[in-house]
Amino acid sequence: MTSLEGLPGFLHSLQNHIAGFLEWVRKYRAAGYFIVVMISARITWRVYKSMSARRAHKKRTLAPAQWGQAALGAVQEIAQLLAVDPRTDWSKVNFAPLRQHLIDMDELTLRATAREEPVDKGVRIEISGSARTLEAIQRSVPVFAEQLNKHPGWAAKVEAAVDGTVLTVTSTDRQQVARIRGLGFIGLLASAPGHNAYHLDLVTTPRPQGRSFPLPRRPPSREGMD
Repeated sequence: MTSLEGLPGFLHSLQNHIAGFLEWVRKYRAAGYFIVVMISARITWRVYKSMSARRAHKKRTLAPAQWGQAALGAVQEIAQLLAVDPRTDWSKVNFAPLRQHLIDMDELTLRATAREEPVDKGVRIEISGSARTLEAIQRSVPVFAEQLNKHPGWAAKVEAAVDGTVLTVTSTDRQQVARIRGLGFIGLLASAPGHNAYHLDLVTTPRPQGRSFPLPRRPPSREGMD
């Protein structure tokens, strides 16, 4: 009963507070509107800045990243690696051998003829060409064979031919045999372990001027064998 006796006084006090609050709102309505406008303007400005930053980031993200030429991309990769390595001795850096190798790769991948034949436990590929392409085949294929031999479970060998080379890649693992045959000539070249490191080696290892690596001796021509 005691608590109920104080209820009318509490309600009267609450009514007075509400009335005072409403009076304040009526009195300072203009100021209230101003505050609301200022808060809204600040929020709008922050949203605008955020959206502008996102659009700018998107433009930077969509900027072209490719050089438009694969050889330049390979050169750029090595140049960037050397630039961030404090151990780089630029007096010993030479990109000419890498350029020669990339020219050879262009001949090998785009102009050489490759005839693939399944053999026991792998594939045999006759790679042939003439003139500049033949030189590229004779220089590059032995390098790739050496690198393919580093692949676990693979065995690669190169035989000389009159108009190119013969690359044979095999494995004792059935799954790897299927993979080797599926990759074929161009896929095997792309799967050679450590080839990117070879690019770096060409640039940083001193070599005789004019050639990035020696040409193998050509086999005797068929006319000479007869």
